[in-house]
Amino acid sequence: MKTNQFGKNGWTPNRIENLNGKTFVITGTTSGTGFEAAKILLSKGAKVVMLNRNLKKSQDTILTLKQELGNSIDVLTIKMDLSEQGSVKNAAEEVLKTVSKIDALICNAAIAQVPKQTLTVDGWESQMGTNFYGNFTLQALLFPLIEKSKGRIVTVGSLGYDMGIKTIKFDDLNWDNDYTPNNAYSQSKLAQIMSIYELQSRLKKSGNTNVKAYACHPGSSRTNLINTSGSFLMKFIFNLMKLSPLTQSAEKGAYPQLMCATEADLDESGFYGPTGRNNWTGPVGAHELKPHAKDKMISKKLWDLSEKETGIKWNL
Repeated sequence: MKTNQFGKNGWTPNRIENLNGKTFVITGTTSGTGFEAAKILLSKGAKVVMLNRNLKKSQDTILTLKQELGNSIDVLTIKMDLSEQGSVKNAAEEVLKTVSKIDALICNAAIAQVPKQTLTVDGWESQMGTNFYGNFTLQALLFPLIEKSKGRIVTVGSLGYDMGIKTIKFDDLNWDNDYTPNNAYSQSKLAQIMSIYELQSRLKKSGNTNVKAYACHPGSSRTNLINTSGSFLMKFIFNLMKLSPLTQSAEKGAYPQLMCATEADLDESGFYGPTGRNNWTGPVGAHELKPHAKDKMISKKLWDLSEKETGIKWNL
């Protein structure tokens, strides 16, 4: 096993310096790793813009954060439903009107293990439409400001990328045949991770060194992800797992995205997360990414298809 560049305890938020004057945009912050990441960034003096679909929950989250960190924190919320392209476009427009810079966009929100094939309003399988196309559009629309700010795009993937068919099912992206909650989730997460490495190579090709793009995952963290959309059995299994040593706190699950958003000179080619057994828990650092997630031909095809599907061209 290769040694962790951050020592035997791995990366921790103690490495984050004062973030006064820095702005972070995070999706999915009303609970779990997104909430913990927002809290830690705010505690270091950053400005945080939270993008959540439930405005009431988002406002309650701000109250909770103010109770824990004090009233002077710089935090605001914008409504965005990642599963609807229209909502993503409106939210991106609002972000661009509201902040003058983005030091990092952290794409943390996701849905998982949707029991039956469900389509988004835009006509895509719900996990692909939310976890992949939603993020693809958000990243593209905020890209010009991230570039101007010499900022970063951080995508929070999942080890699920390696638990399905291990490629993109181009001939049946919506799973009209053979839908399973796991295969559809896995494909959406694989697509999310692939597009980050494809973005890296496109930035290199265009000579753009202003934007850095990172892929990470939270390991096996105690969050509400499965509770939000999974079947009864999945929820039951996952809630049992939460009691076992195979999982870690949501706060620890937030470390990889925080590292990718703030650590200076972090190697973009890495895939970051816990480095313990099965990469479920343990010290945070870089670890193996299976070759299928960096398949150049597939990721290029996926990118071109995504620009066509979303109607959004990246300004690279």
